Amino acid sequence: MSRGSAPARPDLYSRVTTQILEDLQRGVRPWVKPWSAEHLAGRITRPLRHNLEPYRGINILLLWAQASSQGYTAPIWMTFRQALELGGCVRKGEHGVTVVYANRLTRTETGDDGAETEREIPYLKAYTVFNIEQIDGLPAVLQATEPPRLDPGQRIDQAEAFFAATGAEIRHGGNQAYYMIGEDRVQVPAFEAFVDPQSYYATLAHECTHWTRHPSRLDRDFGRQRWGDPAYAREELVAELGAAFLCADLGLELTVREDHSAYLAHWLEVLANDHGLIFSAAARAQRACDYLHGLQPDLPPA
Repeated sequence: MSRGSAPARPDLYSRVTTQILEDLQRGVRPWVKPWSAEHLAGRITRPLRHNLEPYRGINILLLWAQASSQGYTAPIWMTFRQALELGGCVRKGEHGVTVVYANRLTRTETGDDGAETEREIPYLKAYTVFNIEQIDGLPAVLQATEPPRLDPGQRIDQAEAFFAATGAEIRHGGNQAYYMIGEDRVQVPAFEAFVDPQSYYATLAHECTHWTRHPSRLDRDFGRQRWGDPAYAREELVAELGAAFLCADLGLELTVREDHSAYLAHWLEVLANDHGLIFSAAARAQRACDYLHGLQPDLPPA
């Protein structure tokens, strides 16, 4: 047998597969690119190595999934040693993600007739990388990522007025959208960070439908116990339908968000177990829309 790296532990394939299955169970599709960014190297499509070379194969899925779960917007990854070589340092307490290196080793075997033959054996080697958002002191060229920016002039006046009139506390920033019932507020990324105005208002409609579930409003509670349970799926279905109804009312094109289309499996399950659910969800969504419309100022007489 020739000298070379020893084969990786045989459970590496299982570890990678298990990680992807866990992402799917959390409602995250690891094959969806989690950022939309421009870089000095050009339009970003795949995760990049420290030298801006794109990753390939299974590493694309692993790094997309990690970026999605941790909220990273930068697409560049590197090892601890590579960060040091570039003048940077991984921040204390940061945890990396496992990626794999595929190669082949050559084994020389001797047959019964004494003839030697060489056989190539594929193997995987695991190593750990960190996103550049976990690293301080890197050259500016590696950090020169910027999300595409919508022109604020593309805001739609009718939709702006509608959501402002609800009185909901709406904060902008970050790269996630959600409603926090404990703080009773809606959080969405900045308008300029969306692909188009319709995506922004569809997201806002979805989260404002969630906003109506507060006990001081429609007091909508499906008995949710944990993230991802059937009650969670029911509330997401109401919000999805509410967003569709509101977009229709406002004359907007409904843009389906990737994170909510990932709930399809949940919805299929709960709908299969409760044939009346779609009716009740639509009725609850309609009540949420009516509530939001009821907060609008009366139009002046014609």
